[in-house]
Amino acid sequence: MAQARPSDDASFVSVWIDTHCHLDAAEFDADRGAVVAAARAAGVAMIVIPAIDAGNFGRVRALAHEHGLCYALGIHPMYTAGAGADDLAALRHALEANRDDPRLVAVGEIGLDHFIAGLDRQWQAEMFAAQLKLAREFDLPVLLHVRQAIDSVLKHLRTRPVQGGIAHAFNGSEQQAAAFVALGFKLGCGGALSFDRALRIRRVARAVPLEAIVMETDAPDIAPQWLYRTAEARAAGATMRNVSAELPRIGAVLAELRGIAPELLAAASTANAFAAMPRLARLEMEGATP
Repeated sequence: MAQARPSDDASFVSVWIDTHCHLDAAEFDADRGAVVAAARAAGVAMIVIPAIDAGNFGRVRALAHEHGLCYALGIHPMYTAGAGADDLAALRHALEANRDDPRLVAVGEIGLDHFIAGLDRQWQAEMFAAQLKLAREFDLPVLLHVRQAIDSVLKHLRTRPVQGGIAHAFNGSEQQAAAFVALGFKLGCGGALSFDRALRIRRVARAVPLEAIVMETDAPDIAPQWLYRTAEARAAGATMRNVSAELPRIGAVLAELRGIAPELLAAASTANAFAAMPRLARLEMEGATP
């Protein structure tokens, strides 16, 4: 993977990293290879595939190796209701078995979700704490799911500090952003900021230090504004499926909001992704990326 650098050369091609894409999702079963090829053609040189439960640990690993990508292993808070001690044991085993796999770059997707009614918050917290402990044991950063639970997640991180990582789909305040940054985290920016009505997300995305930003799609979810299913789009049978190839256009929106060139954002966010996931940086240095 070529290092992204701002340049006056007209032939310079921006390089982006999609730090969060659920490439294993069923929405990609029909054309997964084409989706990866389109992302690379658009300038997305690397994609990180996070796991969501013990049942897809092997799947995300296999896809990362098949397509020359990276992956993370963890139990998503929305899937904790059906998870128990055996799942944590499976995660520990998977982390141990893949300890030397350069494509394993983080523990994730883990965290807290206080938005969905009916999820046991206490059990989520116990699962989150256990996974933070594993991240510390295996010296890996974490990919955080944080929905209406920012202060609770920050409390856990202060109690159980880890190597750092990414607060995925960050939508908190400037003060909360600063708290994550102080703990060594980067902030994931994606399709949500493309909406004119996303005033707080846009304000924070403009205000946080450039060194704190990484780019993501959360594909096939969090489609940007131009893919959103309006009534007209539904009538025409359009899809809301998000893909990694949309990342440069999302990045262009953020660059415009910040008043900088897209290639500068590409270079900075790529460097930030390397800082957030050191194994990803080593993979690039060793020439193991496409």
